[in-house]
Amino acid sequence: MQRPLLTKANDYLEVIEMNVILLDKVTKLGGIGDQVVVKPGYARNFLIPNKKAVMATKANIATFEERRAELEAQAAERTAAAQARAEQLNGKTFTIEANAGDEGKLFGSIGTRDIADVISAAAEVSKSEVRLPEGAIRHTGSFEVNVQLHSEVVATVTLEVVAQ
Repeated sequence: MQRPLLTKANDYLEVIEMNVILLDKVTKLGGIGDQVVVKPGYARNFLIPNKKAVMATKANIATFEERRAELEAQAAERTAAAQARAEQLNGKTFTIEANAGDEGKLFGSIGTRDIADVISAAAEVSKSEVRLPEGAIRHTGSFEVNVQLHSEVVATVTLEVVAQ
């Protein structure tokens, strides 16, 4: 059974779903050219302003089909650039010095910004690309850090945290 796109609540129509065409690969949603159904807030507040999608109207579908090859070429260029950056980073080891106590516990923590600053010496990396699934680093030692350069490209670097 298909869900309705509109529902009547308090004498006005409220949109509960939107059809959009993806202009870029979106993690856990789809790839270029996919028509997907999303919540209207997600479409209006994230996908459309960031130029990752357009509304799925007949005119937009026709326009997209004309530009499909161009968009796919741009996506391939972005992926290739991310792959090149990943090759510069993969397997490298970076060292950060921090104030620490006798047992190796840091006074403070090392977050994504600190890591991005250290990695930027080898390749351009922003703090939003650094992934710390367990949160900020709070003790000395060796850590594997993932750097997500593109939705399909992840580089892994080793971070050595040593006491000053």
